[in-house]
Amino acid sequence: MKIGVVYPQIELNGDPQAVRDFGQAAEALGYDHLLAYDHVVGATHDREPKLWGPYTEQDPFHDPFVMFAYLAGQTERLEFATGVIILPQRQTALVAKQAADLDLLSGERLRFGIGVGWNYVEYDALGQEFATRGARADEQIELMRRYWDESLVSFNGRFDRVDRGNILPRPKRRIPIWIGGFSEPAYRRGGTLGDGFIFAGPDHAAGWERVKHHLAKAGRSAEGFGRDLITNTATSVDACVAAVEGWRENGGTHASVCTMGMGLDSTAAHIDFISTVRERLGG
Repeated sequence: MKIGVVYPQIELNGDPQAVRDFGQAAEALGYDHLLAYDHVVGATHDREPKLWGPYTEQDPFHDPFVMFAYLAGQTERLEFATGVIILPQRQTALVAKQAADLDLLSGERLRFGIGVGWNYVEYDALGQEFATRGARADEQIELMRRYWDESLVSFNGRFDRVDRGNILPRPKRRIPIWIGGFSEPAYRRGGTLGDGFIFAGPDHAAGWERVKHHLAKAGRSAEGFGRDLITNTATSVDACVAAVEGWRENGGTHASVCTMGMGLDSTAAHIDFISTVRERLGG
């Protein structure tokens, strides 16, 4: 099983030095990947309808494409996972281009996790419709793969159209697309369209059962399907280690150690935490 870490960006105040130090430490400690969350626009929750997600306008987020491109030049083997890019609020061709370049320039180190998000203010700010985000994500996955695979693309969908166009250079491979989320539509999207699924929260075991259901319904095998668990409900080193080991015993292919919410007050403290976890896991 591959073991990585989540970049704790909401607790590191957008510090550029923290990005480099944490990324290089993750690689030096033997972690396989660095996973980063994504939000473009933060928003106050004081509005109607209420926003239910965990982040506000006070929480800093680096753009994963830019941060990973920077870290690709600062590291040699560390893989990069978006966990997750909120795909439907972005232009499909532009995202396909950005992912292709990041994968090329990093030496094929991108695992592209996508989701649909919860912040309708963010969608409004980016000029996209919130209500149709699920249907748009399904269509975008198909179109992105065609941009990566084909020398010339013609596509006439509900949300996107292209007449004999392409992106160039294309990636050297079909970039793996993993799905993240907590809902039945997300589990269905993972089972029917994804190369893997990124789980988080206390209901990951039940979520995996739903993904397996949709894999079987689509005639796809669960063997070889990726399964990443973000340890965001763990509140100590012991809990993180137990979560990773339990996930490994149950067939998980990836785990991502999350240090946020632990009361850690510096980059060094976050690095010390992942160092201890790695040592406990046999690294």
